Amino acid sequence: MRRDDGLRVDGARLWASLERMAEIGATPKGGVCRLALTDDDRRARDRFVDWARDAGCVVRVDAIGNIFARRAGRDPHAAPVLTGSHADTQPTGGRYDGIYGVLGGLEVVRALNDAGVETARPIDVVVWTNEEGSRFAPPMIASGVFAGVYSLDYALSRADASGVTLGDALAQIGYVGDAPVGGAPVHAAYELHIEQGAILERGGHAIGVVTAGQGQRWYEATLTGVDAHAGTTPMALRRDALVGAARMIDFVDALGRRHAPHGRATVGRIDARPNSRNTVPGACFFTIECRHPDASALADMDTALREALARIAESSGLDAQLEPIADYAPVPFAPACVAAVRDAAAALGLPHADIVSGAGHDACHLARIAPTGMIFVPCVGGLSHNEAEAITAEWAEAGANVLLHAVLASARDA
Repeated sequence: MRRDDGLRVDGARLWASLERMAEIGATPKGGVCRLALTDDDRRARDRFVDWARDAGCVVRVDAIGNIFARRAGRDPHAAPVLTGSHADTQPTGGRYDGIYGVLGGLEVVRALNDAGVETARPIDVVVWTNEEGSRFAPPMIASGVFAGVYSLDYALSRADASGVTLGDALAQIGYVGDAPVGGAPVHAAYELHIEQGAILERGGHAIGVVTAGQGQRWYEATLTGVDAHAGTTPMALRRDALVGAARMIDFVDALGRRHAPHGRATVGRIDARPNSRNTVPGACFFTIECRHPDASALADMDTALREALARIAESSGLDAQLEPIADYAPVPFAPACVAAVRDAAAALGLPHADIVSGAGHDACHLARIAPTGMIFVPCVGGLSHNEAEAITAEWAEAGANVLLHAVLASARDA
């Protein structure tokens, strides 16, 4: 038996940290609104930096505001093991999405310190900028720059609804760092996160061993007909864009169900114009997204979507436009990291199951440049991106213990 087999995090300390961080941006309904690069985001970042320094970490910030809190290893030249997540939230977000992975990583450092355990490799606890994408699109943009998906100039030029650029917002909160973004080797990366779904809770599993991230394709669709008087235009003469959109929405739902259990297809936003109660809508804009962990299935969904839109438009007398706006390939996580998570859960006696991530995460970008794994814990009722989002202290502790031993397995030797 290794001398660190009995190593555990301090669950009460982790929970207290989560509760204190949830005070920043707290909403009346018990959730959190901490949009990226707002003053509340700055306050959360500042609190993390203070705690990380208290734990003996050296903190640096890169040019897109990613925070790296490093616990030194015996070999200062060895590539680090990264863990962390994000501190920003949705406008009506929960208390655990993202920040649980950040503070779980910090608790790993604290637990190693408490036990006097040295690792050969450095361990970096990371706060990634603007994961949610709710203020600046696209989501996961800063980890994307780190992994070479986006250029730094592109990311800094993204603007919010008020025209404020990401670069200007970074400067306003004082988080434009002088470290370069990416470029240095990473030995392994782990992200601890709530599942944001109901599979683990319903299955009675404390831990989700994430084997892959779903591929995603996002689209913006517009159907155009003719505005017409609702009282004087016979049904047979209408070119009703909203009716066409309704048919398309029904098709999108059926498309996702045809690709069960892993397929997802959603219309999440719709805008009928001119939006008048007594006018037949002459135009309708709506968003579509398709998700699947298999690239060929995702391509099949894309083909079916395009064919259906053309067919519905023709039968309804409408013109159709479909603009792809994002294409994220499915992400298989590294077998060695997946095994480290699975082995840790088994050694700790925690009920666990393999699972595919239905949401995008910073880890999905990191997997392009380094061996990467993810750990999920259940969330009550599967709720996330919701002020009622909840986990238990026991789940939080279990996930952090799995993270501790997975990170240790990767960082112990150089």
